[in-house]
Amino acid sequence: MNCVSSYASELMKSHLSSSLPFLRLFVFFANKMIYEVASKATSLHIIDFGILHGIQWPTLIRDLSQRHGGPPKLRITGIELPQPGFRPSQTVVDTGCRLARYCKRFNVPFEYNAITAKNWEALKMDGFKLARGEVVAVNCNDRFKDLLDLTTSGEDSPRDDVLNLIRELNPHIFVHTTISVCHNSPFFLNRFQSALFYYSGIFDMFDAIFPRHDCLRLHSEQAIMGPVIKNIVACEGKERFERP
Repeated sequence: MNCVSSYASELMKSHLSSSLPFLRLFVFFANKMIYEVASKATSLHIIDFGILHGIQWPTLIRDLSQRHGGPPKLRITGIELPQPGFRPSQTVVDTGCRLARYCKRFNVPFEYNAITAKNWEALKMDGFKLARGEVVAVNCNDRFKDLLDLTTSGEDSPRDDVLNLIRELNPHIFVHTTISVCHNSPFFLNRFQSALFYYSGIFDMFDAIFPRHDCLRLHSEQAIMGPVIKNIVACEGKERFERP
């Protein structure tokens, strides 16, 4: 991501999210399940592991505003990794401000709790500020890839620690989306073959959706896909951050 600004990178991701059907399906499925669980709730607390810019939640906010009997109070705890620069928490804080404005527009009572943490496995229950009687929904949209597991380290598994934390939270629903590929193998050949087949399919899909010389497509391939493929194939252990 060093070759483009964070804003440009997120602009490209938003472009991909609005263009690729399976990414929209992730959001549609998660929001539908959460909406159904909270259909009669007076207070809904969403804990989002990897909220970043929160682009998943405006559609749910709009749906909640139209709920028969009125919307519940919406609380969102947004968890994110520190961002590069002098303000590592600014992105997740700005996300809360945008969501607050959106909720005000649709008359949905809103409260936001921003958590910036490099090690999600070190988070404690107290930081989530759970309230009695609220419906708790935990959401993670393909972000467990940021967590090491036992196949890449001989130490305790951060991924298991986070899952144990979620079990301790005892949510009414846990929605976890992930990509079914084998990029986490400790063996180079397995990772290489997995990346080859998976990203060949992705680039074939790009050919069917985007013009060959589309500017955002070119930047997406170079600034998003390129570093990811390099990381999967060339890096080992903790240096490899792509671990679906």
